[in-house]
Amino acid sequence: MKIQFTLLFLFVSVLLVRAQPSPIVSQTLIFPQQEQHVHGSSLVSLPNGDFLAAWFQGSGERTADDVKIMGSKLKKGLKNWSEPFLLADTPNIPDCNPVLFLNGQGKLFLVWIAVQANVWEQSILRFRTSVDYEKNGAPVWNWQDNILLKPDQKFADEIKSKFKDLPENNAGWAGYAPKYDQMIIEAATDLRKRSIGWMTRIKPLLMENGRIVLPLYSDGFNLSIMAISDDHGTTWRPGLPVVGRGPIQPAIVKKKNGNLIAYMRDSGDEPTRVHFSESADRGESWTATKKTDIPNTASVELLVLKNGKWAFLGNDIDDGRYRLSLRISDDEGKTWRSKFFIENDLSGKGNYSYPSLIQTSDGLLHMTYSHHPEKNKKSIIYVVVDPDKI
Repeated sequence: MKIQFTLLFLFVSVLLVRAQPSPIVSQTLIFPQQEQHVHGSSLVSLPNGDFLAAWFQGSGERTADDVKIMGSKLKKGLKNWSEPFLLADTPNIPDCNPVLFLNGQGKLFLVWIAVQANVWEQSILRFRTSVDYEKNGAPVWNWQDNILLKPDQKFADEIKSKFKDLPENNAGWAGYAPKYDQMIIEAATDLRKRSIGWMTRIKPLLMENGRIVLPLYSDGFNLSIMAISDDHGTTWRPGLPVVGRGPIQPAIVKKKNGNLIAYMRDSGDEPTRVHFSESADRGESWTATKKTDIPNTASVELLVLKNGKWAFLGNDIDDGRYRLSLRISDDEGKTWRSKFFIENDLSGKGNYSYPSLIQTSDGLLHMTYSHHPEKNKKSIIYVVVDPDKI
């Protein structure tokens, strides 16, 4: 009798799980699958209800000089995205990692990197702005410039100081080989190295006073930094570095107490886990990073929802990019009680990564990410999710 009851309970449980409505409201490829490499998307909701997406596209990434920034619009009320159009192209230099956002005055920003010398460490930050962006097609750009940062001696001092706060790690070191920490500390004293190679990936945090905190990272230093603007994006200056062994591509949110939190992709030692850091001075300085218990290989996105809960979107696995999960926390990231697989290719062949995540006034979550189910079938997908159903 007990066995029969257990089987009945399991059967009913399965039926209930299957009966639960999917949180996915809609999903659409922005353009048909293609052989060209498309990656690194960004998404912004425009004041008139349209959506604008951006990504980089070409025959490769940093080594392919034909890579450019492309875009598409989803007009309010429509289901299909427009034909892709050009957003930016530095002739004969790869353009990668676009980031779209509106500043506090409603001006549209496109920030990206031009990869000089075909190496990430030589990348230059570029940006364009527009106040005429609600018509069909590409925005009308009214300004373009480079974002040039010049971290001073405090950058080097901070790296040296914060490495002392990290746990000792001698894995892989040999007596005749230089230690990782010391190499980074020495590189930080070189003004030329710390003034170039900072790269975009994820949208900035806009604060109530108009401050913009734009997350950046360096493949040369294998860590992160914030570009800060207190004049709505007219001028920029560097904060102090976010120091750790491999914390890159930060996603930033603000806690209820006013502190900022950064979750970062792990590009360091194993086990690969999402990095965590906190700022008590509005993004000027950050604690040495610690690893969370969230596995990670490629992607991290973070967002505070209108109901105060947090949403995490990323590759929470340690052996690829075949799974993309959306997690919800009701205690500011201390625990992640709810989880839904946006993508989960059990064959392990798919590649779904580099998401962009925003929320609209109706509470729905909108995301874009690289959708590569096969090597020669690549697109950017747009997915709408109801977080209340997770």
